[in-house]
Formats: sequence, C-alpha cells, structure tokens
Amino acid sequence: MPRMKQALNMKGHDFNKWVSTLTYRLGLNDCSVNSMFTVGYTIAQIPQNLLLHVVPARILFPANTLIWGCLTMLTAAAKNVRHLYVIRFFQGMAEASTFVGAHYIMGSWYKDSELGKRGAIFSSSAQVATIFSGVLQASIYRNLNGLHGLPGFRWLFIICGLITVPIALYGFFFFPDTPETTSARYLTPQVGQIHVVSDDAHSLCQERALAVSRLPVKPKTRLDWSLIRRVLGRWRIYAMCLIWIVGGELESIGSNSLMALWMSASVHPKYTIPNINYYPAGATAVAIIALLGTAVWTDYTQKRYQVNILIAVCMLISSSVLLAYPSTGSIFFAFYLAGVSYAGQASNFGWCNDLARGDDQERSVILAAMNMWSNAFNAWWSIVFFPANDAPRWRRGMVSIIVLCPLIVLLTAYTRWRQISEQRHEQRETVADTEEKT
Repeated sequence: MPRMKQALNMKGHDFNKWVSTLTYRLGLNDCSVNSMFTVGYTIAQIPQNLLLHVVPARILFPANTLIWGCLTMLTAAAKNVRHLYVIRFFQGMAEASTFVGAHYIMGSWYKDSELGKRGAIFSSSAQVATIFSGVLQASIYRNLNGLHGLPGFRWLFIICGLITVPIALYGFFFFPDTPETTSARYLTPQVGQIHVVSDDAHSLCQERALAVSRLPVKPKTRLDWSLIRRVLGRWRIYAMCLIWIVGGELESIGSNSLMALWMSASVHPKYTIPNINYYPAGATAVAIIALLGTAVWTDYTQKRYQVNILIAVCMLISSSVLLAYPSTGSIFFAFYLAGVSYAGQASNFGWCNDLARGDDQERSVILAAMNMWSNAFNAWWSIVFFPANDAPRWRRGMVSIIVLCPLIVLLTAYTRWRQISEQRHEQRETVADTEEKT
C-alpha cells in the first residue's frame, strides 16, 4: 500500500492519512479499509492496461480520473464501514490505469535513448508532490476546518476530488494516445479543415508521420487469445516481474516512511513535529536526483541493468548501517541513501518497454503484471518485516533488505544475459535475410 501513494499525483500523497483519520473517527479498522483498495488496485492492473488497446487513452485516463475524484468526494460523506469498503475498492480499480498506463504510452512514443529521462520525470513528479502535499493539507485543514459544519479532514477529501476535474479535462483535450492512433488536434488535421488550411494540415501529417517513422519497425500484433501464449511462452514476464517484486521491496525504507517513524520513536535526541515533517524531505531530494541522474546515464549507455546494481550497493550499505545502529549522523546518512532505491521505477519500467517493444499487447501485460505482483507482495511484506511496533530498529526488515540485494543482482544478470542473447539472435536473422535478398 505505501508504494501506491507514489504511483501518481492524481491521488495526493497523504490520501491514506486522511483515510486513516476518517476510519479512526468512525471507529473502524484502517488496515481492512486500505486492504480493499489494495485488492481493487491489484486485480485491475492487467484489465486496465489492456483497455488502452480498445479505449483511447485520452478517454480512459480522464474517465478514471473523474471516477476517482467522485469517489474521493463521496468518502467525505461516508458514514459506516460498508461505505468505505465499496469506495476504496472502486478507487483502487480506477487508479490502476495510471502508473503502468503512463509508462506504456511513453514507451509508445519515445525511443530507447529517450525513454529513461521521460520515465524519470514522471516518477520524480510523485516525489516532488510529497513536498507540496503536506503544505496543501495543512492549509486546507487550517482554513476550512468547521466550515459549514464539516471537520477539516472531510474538506480534504472534497478538495482532493475537485482537483481532478481540470486534470481530466486537460487529458481529454490534449492527451495524444499513441503515434498510430492519435487524434490530437496538434498532430492530426481535422477533416473539414484540410482544404482550408492545407499547409497546416500537411505540417500536422508530417509531424505524425515523423512520430511513427522515428520508432523501430515492429510486427503487427493483435489483442486476441494468442496473447496468452505470446506472454506466458516467453521469458520476459517472469524475469521482469521477479525483478520488480524485489526492486519494489528494496524501496521499503522510503515507502514505509521509516525515517519519520524512527524520529517519532527517538528519545535521545527528541525531535519536534516540524523536524519529523521536514527532515525526511532529504531522502525525497536524493530520490529525485537518483531518478534523473540514472535516467540520463542509461539513455546514453542503453544499459538500464546498471541501475539495479547501483541500488543493490546503496541499499546494502543503508540497511547494514541501520542494522548496526551507530551514531545519529550515520543513521541520517543511511535513511537519505535509501532514496536511491526509487531510481528503479524509471529504469525497470523503461527496460520492460525496451525488451517488449516488438509486441504492444505483451508490453501492456508485462508492465501491468510487474506492478500487480509487486503490490501483491508488498501488501504482506511491509506487515511482516516493517511493522510500526518494530521501531526504531526494524531488525527483521533490515536483514530482509540485505538478503534482497544479491538477489536483484542475480535476477538482473540473468535478464541482461537473455537480452543480449536475443539481440544477437535478431542480428543473425537480419544478416541472413540480407544475404538471401542479395
């Protein structure tokens, strides 16, 4: 659940805190309510991403955004547990289109040498949102608490829901779909206007043709029952899902807000509420730098696997320091260094786009499956290894990270070996075809 908060700024990064406040006020079980969200989010991953091949993204994304926003506002009116169960389940389903769907669309438009930077900017936006969300939340609560008889935490749901309306409208009018299917006005001339503004229409056609021609030629694939064989009969889905299950859990120090919990539990020194709110922002800054820095590097080298090696080294150091529990300065260093783990979001989803570029439907399924299995594992992993009552040490959690570091290196090495083998096989086939023609 914690990692879903970073999927996209569509939902606000303190949303689960607001839900927790509401469940507390209603005397409900916070874990069971958020579990309903997890179930909806997880089971809708693959269906939502496959819908992109049937429903244009400029329709699907805004529709899900509006549904999510309406359900968010309904949360403010929830009176009992049944209301929250239903709302959170369908919110999870609506939200499932966003993270992997955005990576699929970016993989449709950008070349391998461009994709990492775009994915990093997308993932960094979620990190940047964490910096502003607390300020927004505090402002709404302070200025609207008690207005029209509603407590501040209910106004948080209402405002968060209303924010989605302009975002959805923007997406409907400006989102470009894919190069082959785009109907964006700035790329496609309108039928009734071609004879009037012929130069502009010709320019738009050229821009769309350029968007398609600049990408590698790929075979025509279909969304039919053969997709099951194409996905399950190839190695990519297994390798990438395993990598992201492990990579996702390597984010545990940040995604479970361990630094804030450690500061809250600390007695010597004793941290104030402002300290607890602001000091963890250093890890967010490291995450943004790591995302953008590794993206530029891997777009240049085309070796995305190197990011997983970097993450393994950094997390091995970070978890070892936190397990040893030395000086306060060392602990701060370890928490900040753990921000590097977020670099895997852009690199691994970009790597998946690279590997499966020849089959759009397979690419959709693998991207969704990566996120689905990662969240399915995280649902119990955080409870077992990082319970709040293990603060401030989390010995089991730190040991689990130390074990995962060499595991992701092995999985990455295997995937890279298969990628190189496949590339060599394709090169040999290309040479053979060329020789036959000559």
